[in-house]
Amino acid sequence: MTPHERISTAALLTVLVSLLLVGLVSGTMIRHAVQVLPVLAAGLVVVLRLAWSRFAAMPVFAFWLFIMLLIWLFLLGLASVVTGRFSPAEVGLTVVIGMACVAGLGATARAPTRSHWRSGVTALLSFGALQVGAMWLSLQPALASR
Repeated sequence: MTPHERISTAALLTVLVSLLLVGLVSGTMIRHAVQVLPVLAAGLVVVLRLAWSRFAAMPVFAFWLFIMLLIWLFLLGLASVVTGRFSPAEVGLTVVIGMACVAGLGATARAPTRSHWRSGVTALLSFGALQVGAMWLSLQPALASR
């Protein structure tokens, strides 16, 4: 594995574990298990060293960094796109997730391109849609409070 792939893998693992810990702390483990499926898939692609792996990881990191930013803006009273009550443990985990996403985005941005641009765009759009879809599914009434 290249240094960029190691950093991406560690960052994806950090995001995955941290999100599952949020699920454990908040009592919404099933919801968070659904949310991390694209993180797990991106991690698998990176570990398998597929040529387009960096493009699979990028939208996952960007999505979760965006969600963390929305949570921080809510906690600071600057926006209410995301609302709720966040325990100190959950707030701490948002910082860990945010830092992992920044590290992961940095690593994927600096990694050499080994794939054709069409493969990269396809992976970027597919994993972005997969992450958005997983979040949408996790917010449906059947899973939202589980």
